[in-house]
Amino acid sequence: MRRLIIICEGSTEQAFCKDLLRDYFLTKDLLLEAPTIKHSNGGIVAWDTLRKQIVRHLNEGDCVVSLLVDYYRIRDSYKFPGWMESKSISNIYKRMDFLFKQMSENIDEDLRSRFVPYIQLHEFEGLLFSDISVFKRNFTKDQLDYRQLEDAVNEFASPEEINNGPATAPSERLKKAVVGYDKVTDGDILAMEIGLEIIRKKCSLFNNWIERMENC
Repeated sequence: MRRLIIICEGSTEQAFCKDLLRDYFLTKDLLLEAPTIKHSNGGIVAWDTLRKQIVRHLNEGDCVVSLLVDYYRIRDSYKFPGWMESKSISNIYKRMDFLFKQMSENIDEDLRSRFVPYIQLHEFEGLLFSDISVFKRNFTKDQLDYRQLEDAVNEFASPEEINNGPATAPSERLKKAVVGYDKVTDGDILAMEIGLEIIRKKCSLFNNWIERMENC
């Protein structure tokens, strides 16, 4: 069985990989491992640092390596390949395709075929808007302002497009809508209840990522 290594930005993404993605990829003869980013206390790092970890894993043998990091958290100073140039691309999906291509080309050619570049739009929490009905089953009326979640879903064509402003990013919306929301524990439970099939149906970039890892 081939190894699939998804380098995770933090514990939230790691829990998602272990609890929701691992069993799925076992059916594809891929054994998923989900290490977090090295040299980080739970957050994104500069590309040069992240690239070293990517290459180290690729050099471990016949394995596929990918990432689960948030677009929202990447700063200009992290110098991801093509980052500044990508800002001129207005269509967010074309922008991501451009970034993925630049990231791939920044990996040595002999390793590149086993690397699946990915950045989550705009952050992991956006996936939880794929089916907001699960919030009603997990929080009381006193804890949940469901209208805020509905407004977000109705405003955008896809959960992935919920914007990344400091007050309107998916995680910020959840903090406002759910009293005491815990991004690791609650996020993992909600994602599992929504299920991979629905998330893939509602989030095209995410779905494409899953398919690319399967076929790498």
